[in-house]
Amino acid sequence: MTPIQPDRAPLPMPTSVPASGDRRRHPAPAHLTFFHGPMDCGKSTLALQVDHNQHRQGRHGLLLTQGDRSAAPQISSRVGLSRPAIEIDAGTDLRLLVRDRWADGQRVDYLIVDEAQFLSPGQVDQLAELADESHVDVYAFGLTTDFRTSLFPGTQRLLELADVVSRIQVEVLCWCGLPGLLNARVVDGVMVRSGETVVVADTAPAELPGETGSSPAVRYQVLCRRHYVRGALGPTSAGPGQLALP
Repeated sequence: MTPIQPDRAPLPMPTSVPASGDRRRHPAPAHLTFFHGPMDCGKSTLALQVDHNQHRQGRHGLLLTQGDRSAAPQISSRVGLSRPAIEIDAGTDLRLLVRDRWADGQRVDYLIVDEAQFLSPGQVDQLAELADESHVDVYAFGLTTDFRTSLFPGTQRLLELADVVSRIQVEVLCWCGLPGLLNARVVDGVMVRSGETVVVADTAPAELPGETGSSPAVRYQVLCRRHYVRGALGPTSAGPGQLALP
């Protein structure tokens, strides 16, 4: 008979959540996580909540965004929450951004990336590399589709590469009361289906009181699939709470 082997002693647990540079000594692999949904689903609110939960455990992160609705370098939520963030663009190498912080002696254990739909596919590859090779957790938050119901390039690449993909569960309603799934672009009160992919917008009435200008009033509205196909904006399409350019 083979003698019964005694149970192995349990592995020692770290006394705190390991920093990114210490993860090579601990069985704590990093992950690339992508949260997505339509407009008004609460992605920026969730991004700030994830950052809060990570930070309160002693971890250090960077908040990144591009094209925030506030037109400022911050992550801002429509419920009134905001935090300063680093504004990035298509030319930003996210790996160098993190490594430069490390070179300055700063810890970077995780990244919060809002408006992740605007990332280039190459930048998403960089995020995956940071998770796999540098042990940095990445939490990306973005829209699923553009106003033509097509995946943004950044969204598509995140769906292809992310370790965890989660549709945000906050229900967004169409004006008819059905779940809102698709983002419609409205120019001067008319829904359009062609044009530039990216037009940054904010939550406000389409025409702000006391403001005039020659530029067309552009806003976005979340619709159910049926009313998106019909182009039906509903009786209160221009009311407060819909998306409009500042």
